[in-house]
Amino acid sequence: MTPELVFHGGRVFTGAGPDASPASAPPATAVAVREGRIVAVGDDGLLALAGPGTRTVDLAGRLLVPGFQDAHAHPVFGALELSSCHLGGLTTVDEYLAAVAAYAASHPHDATLQGAGWVQTAFPDGPPTAALLDRVVPDRPLLLWGNDGHRAWVNSAALAAAGIDASTPDPADGRIERDASGRPTGFLLEGAVAPVLAILPDATPEQLDAAVLRAQQHLHALGITAWQDAILSRAEDGEDPAEAYLRADRAGRLTARVAGALWWDRARGLEQIPELVERRERFRGRRFSTPAVKIMQDGIIESGTAALLAPYRAVHAESGLSFVDPGLLREIAVRLEAEGFQLHFHGIGDRAVRESLDAVAAARAARRGPDPRHHLAHVQLVDPADVARFAELGVTANIQPYWACNDPLMVEHTVPVLGEERAGQQYPFGSLHAAGARLAAGSDWPVSTPDPIAGIHVAVNRALPSGHPGSGAEPFLPGQALDVVTALEAYTAGSAYVNGFDDTGRIAPGFAADLAVLDRDLLAIPAESIGAARVDQTFVDGVPVFER
Repeated sequence: MTPELVFHGGRVFTGAGPDASPASAPPATAVAVREGRIVAVGDDGLLALAGPGTRTVDLAGRLLVPGFQDAHAHPVFGALELSSCHLGGLTTVDEYLAAVAAYAASHPHDATLQGAGWVQTAFPDGPPTAALLDRVVPDRPLLLWGNDGHRAWVNSAALAAAGIDASTPDPADGRIERDASGRPTGFLLEGAVAPVLAILPDATPEQLDAAVLRAQQHLHALGITAWQDAILSRAEDGEDPAEAYLRADRAGRLTARVAGALWWDRARGLEQIPELVERRERFRGRRFSTPAVKIMQDGIIESGTAALLAPYRAVHAESGLSFVDPGLLREIAVRLEAEGFQLHFHGIGDRAVRESLDAVAAARAARRGPDPRHHLAHVQLVDPADVARFAELGVTANIQPYWACNDPLMVEHTVPVLGEERAGQQYPFGSLHAAGARLAAGSDWPVSTPDPIAGIHVAVNRALPSGHPGSGAEPFLPGQALDVVTALEAYTAGSAYVNGFDDTGRIAPGFAADLAVLDRDLLAIPAESIGAARVDQTFVDGVPVFER
């Protein structure tokens, strides 16, 4: 039958198996597509199949890859952040304050203000304070999330409206930064942000609908055709992003494939499992589903909330926080797997990683059905004794490669509180791969750029691409680098595996024609040039969803 679309004249990265290697001979140079499916992969002789109505795409030496997939992102929040007081790209306190003042002036009728995107490295003398924000917004509650989503900077009006004062105790899953007299300074960590969130308005259904489409457009432009949304949670008084995804799906506006991870409320227990089962059934569409449950087991190293096996050094004397009791975590894992859920863990510290692996071990011992493809996101600090357990337990290492570099956050805030020995156990991608672990890849957007090419560059070079803040530094633990084929596979077949989209992630007959055309062949250029590549075209089911 005549194909509707034929790519030719370039290298085809098929996505998995020996033919994905640059040493393969001969590499595929052409792909034919009909009715949204790949029908043939071969050489340019496939052009002979073209008919009068066939669209042909001359790759002209460019690279055709399976559509990239992000295994851990927050796209709706990323798009909402772009519409708020967005501080991303700014680097100094003065720039932050000017941006906040301008935003406040342009929103004179908003009773409260929100934003995000500040970075810790802008505050060399210590965490940000309410006093700074009071200079520009003294009269309305203001909350600014840090770029990591684990810390918030608030003004005095926000503290007062939320009832946070010297007598307020720290929550079990967070910390209120205080001055020498015990008064809150305006810097809140993890669960300590909750009282301020309670006084802020939730996004409206219309705002969430717009955010889904804006995020989708942005990700398609980066060659991304599918993702796992790592937090879908029903707000007490607001709209769930899952509802917006489902509306877009039912209206035919969702062109991406989206798997959602339902949020495990760590303030509750096993009684919430029936609710998760009900929501999974309700959120089941053509391109959108919620097969996973997200469990955040710890925080982040820079704030001392990541769970470590041994105490922090310097400013931190304790070992961080395990948000879910390890014994309960094992029981949760057993019960959720019995209900057929995939487990999507957040694990930054080595203790959180071990506790998550222990939970999977318990679920695996009780397993009665198929492997639910559990995965552990971030894996920043992994004890060497736990590296081999990923493959042994069938746990996918869901990596965020862009973080594995000597950027200012690593140099100024992470290494000093870990010490050199433990710092050398961070982001062990090479060791995990060598031990047989399956790798998936994601961005954690809006924590960092969702651009897979930037992530691949860092995975291969262990250094940031030219032009990115912090580029030019020495490679970070270069012995843990991945080769470009393995990095590409993590962003395609690896993420497709954990996302559950089994007919995607590869270029092979019968697979969906979810494809991206890169402007150069990543397998043929110097590794240090990978980050300069761009996406020219993105296709889902053979239909163009982005063209540069």
